[in-house]
Amino acid sequence: MDRSELVELLSPVGLRLLDSLPPYDAHGNVVARVSELRKAGHAPGLVAAVLGQSKLRAKAGPKFGDFATRMLFTEAGLEQATRLRVAALHAGRFQAAGLTRVADLGCGIGGDAMAMAALDLEVTAVDADEVTATVASYNLAPFPSASVLHAQAEDVDLAGFDAAWLDPARRTAGHSNTSRLTHSSDYSPSLDFVFGLSERMPIGVKLGPGHDRDQIPAEAEAQWVSVEGQLVEMALWFGVLARPGIRRSALLLTRDGADELTADADSVDAPVGGLGDYLYEPNGAVIRARLIGDLARTLGAEMLSEGLAYLSAPTLTPTPFATAFRVLESLPVDEKKLRLALAERHIGTLEIKKRGVDVDPATLRTRLKLKGSESATLVLTRAAGHRVALLVERVR
Repeated sequence: MDRSELVELLSPVGLRLLDSLPPYDAHGNVVARVSELRKAGHAPGLVAAVLGQSKLRAKAGPKFGDFATRMLFTEAGLEQATRLRVAALHAGRFQAAGLTRVADLGCGIGGDAMAMAALDLEVTAVDADEVTATVASYNLAPFPSASVLHAQAEDVDLAGFDAAWLDPARRTAGHSNTSRLTHSSDYSPSLDFVFGLSERMPIGVKLGPGHDRDQIPAEAEAQWVSVEGQLVEMALWFGVLARPGIRRSALLLTRDGADELTADADSVDAPVGGLGDYLYEPNGAVIRARLIGDLARTLGAEMLSEGLAYLSAPTLTPTPFATAFRVLESLPVDEKKLRLALAERHIGTLEIKKRGVDVDPATLRTRLKLKGSESATLVLTRAAGHRVALLVERVR
C-alpha cells in the first residue's frame, strides 16, 4: 500500500466501504467482486485499496484475533508484527516493573503499542515510515493513552520516558515484497544504538529467533518464544525488565497455556548414551536457548549423538518442551534396503525427519517409491556418531 492508496482508504467513503465488505474469501471470484464495486461507482484505486485491506485483515486473524477486523495493515507490517498474545506478555513486563511511560521505537503497525495501551501504559509509538506510522495511528486511535510519532528512533527525545521497547527493522524498506536483511549492522535502528540505549534506561528488544547469539550482551535476559510449535522471536530484556537470575529462557505458548524453561546460563549438554525406547525432539525455543542439557536431565535422557538436538531415554516422561517418539525399530541406512524394508511394512505415507545428515526428505521420499496403506515416521540422524534410520511413532 502506497501513500495514495492510504489516502483513498482513510476517507470516510473508503472506510465505510471496507467495513461493508463480507469476510474475505480466498477462493471467491475476485474479478467479479472488483466488477461489482466498479459498477457501484467506486474508483479503481479505492477498489484496489479496500480489497487489499480485506485480504490482509483475513490474513491477520491468527495474529490479532477479532481485533484484525477493525485494523489497517501493510503487507510488510503484518508480516513483521508481533502476535497480540506475545505482545501482551511484552506489555506485562513493563507493567510488572512499574514502568508506565514507554517509547515504542519502530512500532510498525502498532501491535505492541496496542497491548501496552490496553494495560493503560502511556505509550508513544514511533516509526520512520510515513505510511506505517499513519496505519499505526489508525490502529491506536481507540486507546487514549497511545500516541504516534513519525520520526527516526534515534531522533526521539526520550526525556521523561521510563523505558523503551524496540523492534529494529530487519527487512528492506517498503510496504510489500521486502527481503530479510542478512547483517545486523543494516538494522534500523542499529544494534549499537539499541545496546547503547540499554545503558541509559530499561529496554526490551525484539529480534529474530535465529539471531547471532554471540551478539547477546552478557547482562541481558534472552527469551526465545514458540507459539503453537512455531519459533517466532528472541526478546532481550535489560535493567529491571530482566528477571533476576535468569539469562536464558524458552517460553512455549499453546492453546492450553504457557510453559517456560529458564536458567542462569547456557546449560551443559548431557552425555551421549545409547538408543533407548523413546526419542525426544526438543522444541525450537529450547534448542535456540541452549537448554537441551537441562531438559535432558529432567527426562532422565542422554544425547543421541554429540551436538545433535535429539535425546533418548529408556522410559517415557511427558514434557511440553519436546515431542516424544516411541522407537519401533532400526531400519537399514542403505537406500535400497530401506526401500525394501518400507515396502515389506506396506508404508505408503512417510513423514521423514532428519538431523545431522545430508538428506533432502522430499527427494528421498520420491526415490523410495512408497506404496501401501500404512503411514509411518522415519528419523534419519546419527547415534553415537553413526548414521541410523529409526522407525518411530509419535506419542500423543
